[in-house]
Amino acid sequence: MKRDSYFLLSLGCSKNTVDSESMAQLLENAGMHGKGDPKQAEFLIVNTCGFIDAAKQESIDALRELAAMKSSRQYLIAAGCLSQRYGAALAQEIPGLDGIIGTRRWMDILELVQNLRKRKHPEPLYHLPTDAETVGSDEKGARRVSVQGASAYLKISDGCRRPCAFCAIPKIKGTLLSRPMQAILDEARYLRDNGVQELILISQDSTDYGSDLGVKDGLAKLLQELVKAVPDLPWIRLMYAYPGYVTDHLIDTIASHSQIVNYLDIPLQHGHRNTLLRMRRPANIDWVYRTLDKMRTRIPDLAIRTTFIVGYPGETDEEFHGLMKFVEDLQFDRVGAFTYSYEIGTPSAALEGQVEDAVKQERKEHLMETQQRISLAKNQAQVGRVLGVLVEGHGETEDEQGRPTGEKISLGRSYRDAPEIDGYVIIEGEAPIGKIVPVRITGAMTYDLVGTVNVNPVMVIDANGIMTTKAL
Repeated sequence: MKRDSYFLLSLGCSKNTVDSESMAQLLENAGMHGKGDPKQAEFLIVNTCGFIDAAKQESIDALRELAAMKSSRQYLIAAGCLSQRYGAALAQEIPGLDGIIGTRRWMDILELVQNLRKRKHPEPLYHLPTDAETVGSDEKGARRVSVQGASAYLKISDGCRRPCAFCAIPKIKGTLLSRPMQAILDEARYLRDNGVQELILISQDSTDYGSDLGVKDGLAKLLQELVKAVPDLPWIRLMYAYPGYVTDHLIDTIASHSQIVNYLDIPLQHGHRNTLLRMRRPANIDWVYRTLDKMRTRIPDLAIRTTFIVGYPGETDEEFHGLMKFVEDLQFDRVGAFTYSYEIGTPSAALEGQVEDAVKQERKEHLMETQQRISLAKNQAQVGRVLGVLVEGHGETEDEQGRPTGEKISLGRSYRDAPEIDGYVIIEGEAPIGKIVPVRITGAMTYDLVGTVNVNPVMVIDANGIMTTKAL
């Protein structure tokens, strides 16, 4: 174990990953060094997830494992959502925990590290101020980005002010706090200058950006400034739009700028009005039909991803059938499905009509079987087209027994695929990693596409879904 070193394990979503990268940057700036092996680090930090039961358990297991192996000269810190949500109770759950820091003061990680060295008693140190709503204005110079190869996540805001009955995020993260636009633009330029090809804007609710700053339609205005600030950054991807807040201005902004990829993640959560009302979510189903039709008309080749919760308290057979009709009608490109997770302290926890686990699972499987058929048809429609593909890695094919064949392949993503949650384009041969190459699609599977690099003058689909002739 070396002094002035740290091991940082980041769990949960991409927003957590950005927080982890920001903490690591502050530690590095202070002269500390990251280690890949926890046995070699003085400080062991776990940036936890506290959103659903499975994620909470994963975080607890990781903390317990590190607590069991650490020496008397090492310090174990729990950071992130689980820490913010449960505070001092977490120390009772994890014997050997030395420090706890939450989501709202991640920027004080260095201060906590220094105080742990100074402490005179073995009790854990807590850094969980409840009034520290300073995200965006008190980041101590840390960039709010996470670079993953040629892609990078950039956090534009934190917290959430939506009233969703099933979600603990507002309690964990606090209310919406938008970051200053200039800071976001500066970070986008930094990423562009360091070779990033895809900029992914993330937050709890991207369509709410700027409302706390008094800016109307702030996301559209941010996008317009971004394309001016980094005109040579090929892809800008938008995640986590909120139903009812995808405005005409936002649609027109996406449609009129080729850098903004024709992809929108809009978590709808359900397709039946009664369920949505109990969820305290926007329940105007007609708005969804009208807006998606408008978007598909205005934005050629738009790929839409959404998520649904099945088995929400009180979900009847009729409501679930309404959701299935909704999915069939709207033909989403990508769908993620989750069974309802009981969350203590949320309004949904008090609802009657909890659905049995077996029924939840059956409904999820039925939904995904239907969506797999839709996704396959959507992918089959791409065969014969040429898509720009961001190459992320190389591999080798295997035979039916799982043995390598010696045939080289590349893995990448088109504009239709967000990292980690969507599919891949499997390319014959070895294409240059970190570059966007034109790939002619030759085959389709449920989630993935197959293709070959097109080396002739071709019709290429740019980020805005418009086909143009380009010679390589």
